[in-house]
Amino acid sequence: MTDATERVLYLVCCGSPLAAHAPDMVALARARGWTVCVLTTAYGRRFVDVERLEELTGYPVRSDYKQPGEPDVLPPPTALAVAPATVNTVNKWAAGLCDGVALGYLVEAYGLGLPIVAAPYSNRAHMAHPAFQESLERLRSWGVTVLTADDLGPARPQDFPWQRLLDALS
Repeated sequence: MTDATERVLYLVCCGSPLAAHAPDMVALARARGWTVCVLTTAYGRRFVDVERLEELTGYPVRSDYKQPGEPDVLPPPTALAVAPATVNTVNKWAAGLCDGVALGYLVEAYGLGLPIVAAPYSNRAHMAHPAFQESLERLRSWGVTVLTADDLGPARPQDFPWQRLLDALS
């Protein structure tokens, strides 16, 4: 059970090699006083070490909806960070699709007025697609903080500047 002053960050990881470095974000966020829960897209789950993340956060890694009538085991979020934010997830999110628990929370977060930061991370060809660029602009127009390569600097997955996502939520 969380108290009213607790900051709960939902880290959403999509299908990208960067997701394997999610423990780095969890450690940084916890050091800054956040309670962290990890959500993954169905494909993103393939890239993370579920056992390690559950050990670090104390919560299950969710990649699917709970069964009706089951209690929610995660505290409610006060902010969300999406990293890596892949082309697939960004385009679905901007279209309002909820075909997985990660997208469901992202769509719901807008309606709840929660702060969200996203770090698009994909190959250049995918990121150059006009639909992706339009989706990013749509998310920005809704108040989502979208960090670009200019904001993050060129980064290999092992050197990704996770702290910049946390700074954007401060």
